[in-house]
Amino acid sequence: MNKIKVMSDDLANKIAAGEVVEKIANVVKELTENSLDAKSKNIKIELISSGTKLIKVIDDGVGMNKIDANQAFLRHATSKIYSHEDLFHINSLGFRGEALPSIASVSKVSLYSSLGNTGINITYHGGKKIEEKSSIARKGTIIEVKDLFYNTPARLKYLKSDATELANTSSLIEKTALANPDVSFSLMNNSNIIVKTTGSGNLLKTIHEIYGLDISKNMLEIKAENNDFEVQGFISKPNVSKPTRNYIITIVNGRVVKNFEINKIIIDAYHTYIPDNKFPVAVLNINTDPSLIDVNIHPTKQDIKVSKIKELEDLIFEGIKKTLYSTILIPKVEIKEIKSANDIQILKEDNIEIEDNFNIINEEQIDFNFSDNSINKEIKRLELYPSGLIFGTYIIAQNENAMYLIDQHAAAERINYERILKALEEEKLRTTDLLIPINIEFTPSDYLNFKENLFILTNLGFIVEDFGINTIIIKSHPIWLLEGYEEEQIKRIIDLILTIKNKFDPVKFNDKLAATAACKLSVKGNTNLTIEEMERILKDLVLCDNPYNCPHGRPTIITFTKYEIEKMFQRVVN
Repeated sequence: MNKIKVMSDDLANKIAAGEVVEKIANVVKELTENSLDAKSKNIKIELISSGTKLIKVIDDGVGMNKIDANQAFLRHATSKIYSHEDLFHINSLGFRGEALPSIASVSKVSLYSSLGNTGINITYHGGKKIEEKSSIARKGTIIEVKDLFYNTPARLKYLKSDATELANTSSLIEKTALANPDVSFSLMNNSNIIVKTTGSGNLLKTIHEIYGLDISKNMLEIKAENNDFEVQGFISKPNVSKPTRNYIITIVNGRVVKNFEINKIIIDAYHTYIPDNKFPVAVLNINTDPSLIDVNIHPTKQDIKVSKIKELEDLIFEGIKKTLYSTILIPKVEIKEIKSANDIQILKEDNIEIEDNFNIINEEQIDFNFSDNSINKEIKRLELYPSGLIFGTYIIAQNENAMYLIDQHAAAERINYERILKALEEEKLRTTDLLIPINIEFTPSDYLNFKENLFILTNLGFIVEDFGINTIIIKSHPIWLLEGYEEEQIKRIIDLILTIKNKFDPVKFNDKLAATAACKLSVKGNTNLTIEEMERILKDLVLCDNPYNCPHGRPTIITFTKYEIEKMFQRVVN
């Protein structure tokens, strides 16, 4: 009996669906790209239950006639390529001819399309044609996808929560809109608008519509070209940075792509401008001859290979460096108008970094008695007397038995870390109201992710309210926030919340939160301290649970005994 048999079309389509359709965002991506290839200028995506019940994509593209509409449901049927040579000159987003038949094999699909005269309506259930009839003569195409994965329950089980699936879809549409600023996009879920752009053709305006004012006003235009590539778009000023790479959008010949080499060179260009654990916002359009790129690597077509990648890397690196170098990056005082709950206009300073010489959360803010701690009793009995400061960074201290060098930043960081951690571990929350509420603006996808994890912020003692589209307002916060730095600290906490990928672990989150907040708010190196400030650091350091290391593992204190010093100067012989 023969063992090798040709698979049925139904089985082959379901296997192909596993490559093309893994989540709801994949379906939206494939259908939206078809709309773009059809030269649509207005694309509307409507979801019910984040797309698990319904995905509906409406466009005003060229539409299809009866024959093309039927052909669209056949595997490898495409209008994009016809020969081997076409693979080296791909100008469309889709070209494999797998998306629609793959989607139809795992859902219930209805297609309505027209060239502007007679329309056609075709319905498929689980890859099988159910019905074909005439439809309205509206130019363009409407595709409805219902009950995704209804006939593949194993795949349905691996869909994420509705909030996560919606956030993924929102992120996809945001990036697609940035790649196509001349196209109007609308994404709705359960009749609520999530993303909306005007299709003005102005990339900076689209950045504003997606990311909001705080980011769009801090973007710099970049233009660079050589014999093979043209790069244009916008990059953020160093005062705007994000905790993940998700805000680096690279678009090659109109296609949003993920390419490790390109992303790395963008990040490298910001070296010394932003911290190593932060990333810029960038929207870069890269145009080149299609023969220099290969998009035929993966069914999702998100990864590409680039010929002459070194030339492209050099162009991007030098272009970003030149843009940053030629721009005055000194923050400016701006007047920012915020309407409070009582419609009172409040003036505040924006984008000003006010560096205190000495930042340690004081005991009045958090009334913790470190002396109650029974850990490391030996060092707690030490009496250290500051003698001076070297290199603006290291405190010299002594007692009758030894000399000590203390890294002032690492020491202050340890002190703040333990104070914050103790505050987070308290059963009773201690909070204070803000005199001026702080408003924070999100992208649509970040807002959805934040709302899913809002409980983290409220559990910390923050009082949060919605304040317009994709915006929240903070009215109250825990007392351990360093006074005068509340907005900066709140934004860092929210950045940390947005990086949560898997199941929330409160212990690990609190530790990371305390370490991050302590690092950014502690006295920096190359900062001169008074003797009184040094005494305070030494007093608090020896009372910590672990006075020997900062939260990141660097040493805080090094000692030289009196005997070792005298031996070095040959005052003792043994």
